[in-house]
Amino acid sequence: MSKLDDIVSLCKRRGFIFPGSDVYGGMSGTWDFGPLGVMTKKKIMDVWWNYFVESRDDMYGIDAAIIMNPKTWVASGHVATFADPLVECKECKSRFRADKIADGISESVTTEEFLATHTKCPTCGKENWGPIRKFNMMFSTHVGAVLPEDVSENPELAEKNTAYLRPETAQGIFTNYKNVIDTIYPSIPFGLCQQGKAFRNEISPRDFILRDRECSQMEIEYFVAPDTWEENFEKMRLLQHDFLENVIGLKPENIHELDVPKEDRAHYSKRTIDFMYDYPNGEEELMGLAYRTDFDLSNIQRESGKSMEYRDKNTGESFIPHVIEPSIGVERLFLAVLSNAYTEDEVNGEKRVVLKLPENLAPYRFCVSPLLKNKPELVAKAKEVYELLRKKYVYVTWDDSGNIGKRYRKQDEIGTPKCVVIDFDTLNDDTVTVRDRDTTKQKRVKISKL
Repeated sequence: MSKLDDIVSLCKRRGFIFPGSDVYGGMSGTWDFGPLGVMTKKKIMDVWWNYFVESRDDMYGIDAAIIMNPKTWVASGHVATFADPLVECKECKSRFRADKIADGISESVTTEEFLATHTKCPTCGKENWGPIRKFNMMFSTHVGAVLPEDVSENPELAEKNTAYLRPETAQGIFTNYKNVIDTIYPSIPFGLCQQGKAFRNEISPRDFILRDRECSQMEIEYFVAPDTWEENFEKMRLLQHDFLENVIGLKPENIHELDVPKEDRAHYSKRTIDFMYDYPNGEEELMGLAYRTDFDLSNIQRESGKSMEYRDKNTGESFIPHVIEPSIGVERLFLAVLSNAYTEDEVNGEKRVVLKLPENLAPYRFCVSPLLKNKPELVAKAKEVYELLRKKYVYVTWDDSGNIGKRYRKQDEIGTPKCVVIDFDTLNDDTVTVRDRDTTKQKRVKISKL
């Protein structure tokens, strides 16, 4: 098995991530986070929020609705341009995203360019392709008491009642920009931040949670004066590195910057840097940093007829702010964290799988165990230590299943940094054995010093 297969297996075996709707055979491109996955995901999102919002005085949070007025996606350009190149195999009717199955081509690939690569169908192995077609990735839905037959028989009604699940959280920020200006009037530069669900009807979901149809995003729209975008772009670039490397703990050598060429940039971007990461299946995008100019606010001003200008508190100058946007998918970051932490080594000649997660991201900080679960006095003392630690650290687990060696292996696999074991010596001197996950070394510690 590849390392990615090993990670997928561990995630299901230990309760991090399950295939969506697994009991019914699953649903392509959807995944459910189990108990340990939820804890880890929440910690990743919490440390991002703390770093970029709570620890700064120029950032403000919002939480916008998932279903928005359809005009939002017309003004943003998503209705017209949010599309991937779809190609269909004439032999087996399988459909793929063309730029992901052929080497050396971009998202703007033409039919001729694709056919020239002589790519074989990943499903049937034949080379018999139809033309490249643009496939809009937004999920559409109908709002209100609209029945399927009403829509099919009345195109005007269908258009009037069609809405979309948001493909990004950014537009919820832009549509609330004026509300924020009118209510709290922050000093420029300032950022509006949001975490939440986004939906993309991917042609061919793949690589576990790397490319799926439902994901969580963490995005910032940082509003700046037009002539200051370059210096603010550079500051934000450095902040992303600091967060990924020093807060999340990813190895710097596995993070690479790609200055995206014009033909591959999103329609709204004048400059984009993709932060690429060395995943087990190869280098893939982890996050993006884009300079969106005044594209979004100018479009909203035009479509809504409402002014999006900002009046500078110091100079009195009025202008439509330009925007720097860091955007990161939580699932992609989650997979990067697991890939970074997944380790195989040997302990006393026995193979061991261990997740060397940073302590601030591990599902549990401590695991508390009685050496023997059939000794009431050890169990009672262990419960006392367990409650003591839970009051301070919250993320503490209890394990009395199997022998102590099996407990250690289980906690290694889920990334618990410290195992605390209560034995007979504890009853005499109030010391416990503390075992370190990474080194497997043990030491005696007073309960009062835990």
